[in-house]
Amino acid sequence: MSLKFSVLASGSSGNAIYVETEQTRLLVDAGLSAKQIQILFEKAACGEVGDIDGILVTHEHSDHIKGLGVLARKFKLPIYANKNTWNAMNGLIGEVATDQKFEFEMESVKTFNDLEVESFGVSHDAAEPMFYVFHHNGRKLALMTDTGYVSDRMKGIIRDSHSLVIESNHDINMLMMGRYPWNIKRRILGDHGHISNEDCGHALADVIGDGTKHIYLAHLSRDNNMKDIARLAVEQTLKTYDITAGEQIILHDTDASQPTKLALV
Repeated sequence: MSLKFSVLASGSSGNAIYVETEQTRLLVDAGLSAKQIQILFEKAACGEVGDIDGILVTHEHSDHIKGLGVLARKFKLPIYANKNTWNAMNGLIGEVATDQKFEFEMESVKTFNDLEVESFGVSHDAAEPMFYVFHHNGRKLALMTDTGYVSDRMKGIIRDSHSLVIESNHDINMLMMGRYPWNIKRRILGDHGHISNEDCGHALADVIGDGTKHIYLAHLSRDNNMKDIARLAVEQTLKTYDITAGEQIILHDTDASQPTKLALV
């Protein structure tokens, strides 16, 4: 009995994550064009997009819903989002049939066949942003990006995950020295923005448990981060807590256009 996933795409330009069990196949976000998502499914050997059981939405920003409406209409797929996110998506994804629209409220649990999905709130400048934890036969996969900070409540929800996809958005020095105007920098650094590489490392130190093995560093800024910089910063931060990457846990890169290998949780 297995729980598998692939980070199909992660970054400022688009986000999508695929999760499957023996009986259930779900997509979290559709932040690329429908055509790009279909290509990523093929690259990651995730089967056919039209065979999934539904799409879970985290929030209404375009890098998370760009292809949502087209995919839903083309393949008659159910969409799950909380009420405030549904309201915020009005006019952004086109018409979606009523029988394809489902509410998945924050801080609740839904069961999809053999897969239990738990939703939880994050701190981001969207209507009601939330992410998900997946439970299947004692295995736990947590997804959390797009948050300005990681609260104790969030840490409690994602703690002891066997695999974790977590935001490592920016290098602070690159951001501060970069071309972004100050109002954008302030947004990114604020409580409703994104967490830095170092903040990611500090949060991980509080949530890594005995069963935690795989950490995927996600939603890297195209302009204010690099994979090597993110990984090194997280590794160095974890070392201050006597956690050694490569021994206790394995850090994985994610990419804006290349999926990660379909892997067991």
